Amino acid sequence: MWMEIREYRPTDEQGWLRCRVLSFLDTAYFDNVLKEKEHYDNPSIELVAVKDNQIVGLLDIEYEVEEGTVCSRGTGLGGMIWHIAVHPDYRRNGIATKLLKKGEEMAKVNGLNRLEAWTRDDEWVNTWYKNSGFQQVDSYLHVYLEGEELKGHFETEHPKLHPIFSFAHYVGDNKEAMIKKFKRVHECVCFEKPLFN
Repeated sequence: MWMEIREYRPTDEQGWLRCRVLSFLDTAYFDNVLKEKEHYDNPSIELVAVKDNQIVGLLDIEYEVEEGTVCSRGTGLGGMIWHIAVHPDYRRNGIATKLLKKGEEMAKVNGLNRLEAWTRDDEWVNTWYKNSGFQQVDSYLHVYLEGEELKGHFETEHPKLHPIFSFAHYVGDNKEAMIKKFKRVHECVCFEKPLFN
């Protein structure tokens, strides 16, 4: 399948947003909807895959020019994959792999020694990262609390303010207890890939 891998342009924003939303609908990030494309404080590698004038894939890597400013672990300069997605109608065509390869080439040119990515517990996504040379190096839980689940966990100073929904990070050791206690819990997994062997 022919397609163009190129750098993101500001005129791509609506296509980028549509691709990301549709790509995430059948994943654990189904409700992580953006209304505008993120802009980064540090330099970034922003790529899109285009077929028939439609954005069918995307990759955003924010990278460090000073160690420890973007990535959560490792030494040397790293890059964080904030977004990688492929439109569901175009999956299984190697688009994500082509985007990653181009992103890695650009990362090396910019002096990065590794890439880091955080994702949730979608097995097919985690398998793709592993098959792409990443290793799982860390994890914690994303916990969603709703309605009665909030009781005893959150308080407010305002008597007329009643929380009905909350999102929290659980970084403790008893993950099983959290998974049993709350309906919606996702493991947030950190993958890391060295760029030089």
